[in-house]
Amino acid sequence: MSRLNLTSELRELGVDEGDVLMVHASLRAMGSVEGGAAGVVSALETAVGPLGTLVMNLCARDDFDWVNARPETERPLLLRAAPAFDKNRTPADPDVGVLAEVFRQLPGTLVNDHPDGRFGARGRLSAALLQEPLPWDDYYGPGSTLERLVMAGAKILRLGADYDTVTLLHLAEYYAELPFKRRVCRHHKVLLPNGTETVRTVTCLDDTSGIAEWDDEDYFATILHDYLARGRAIVGRVGDARAELIDAADFVQHGASWMSQHLARR
Repeated sequence: MSRLNLTSELRELGVDEGDVLMVHASLRAMGSVEGGAAGVVSALETAVGPLGTLVMNLCARDDFDWVNARPETERPLLLRAAPAFDKNRTPADPDVGVLAEVFRQLPGTLVNDHPDGRFGARGRLSAALLQEPLPWDDYYGPGSTLERLVMAGAKILRLGADYDTVTLLHLAEYYAELPFKRRVCRHHKVLLPNGTETVRTVTCLDDTSGIAEWDDEDYFATILHDYLARGRAIVGRVGDARAELIDAADFVQHGASWMSQHLARR
């Protein structure tokens, strides 16, 4: 598929000039695109135009993540051999896909400095969405890039992504009204602005196993299926992939309401 055709299909789906898009995409699901991953980014940028903004979840590759399953007192010593997280050099988490890593490396992409809550952004609102202050702990909660996206009127664009892949639901976890939410503490070796390395702790809601028990499939996928069944998203195809265009604020509100109703029972 040519980049021009891809842009045309994005417009047919409902992507408009000036949109702020949180993008989740599977290159494999989309099929062959002229220019590969960089061509996809180019088509997305053309679709939103010079006043638009693209955002992707990057996180960070962490081959020492196993350390955070060990007792907290042991972690600093175990991290001595770990490479320090460097926001400009550490690759994106492989779990977020090839497109995110290509997006990160393109000239002009801005990134924020957090090993767990790292995002990349391109376009008019990039600096506003990623600039300090951003929370170190609870990096998906109030004051985060996710909350700034909602306040900016963002849309979620999903292109063949797994149903459990909607990062904005982590913000909904903070808004959900529950008597108890699971929290975690992680340790990371990070590179400081002055060039030295140190081990820092991060405390946040449990965004790996979930804030509460849920017996069925990942409750993120359950929430998305429920939302789509209500007809509140624009659904179509882009390339070979199923595509959904979702209002971020509406979806976060739906997710928080669903969690408050269903997870509270557990």
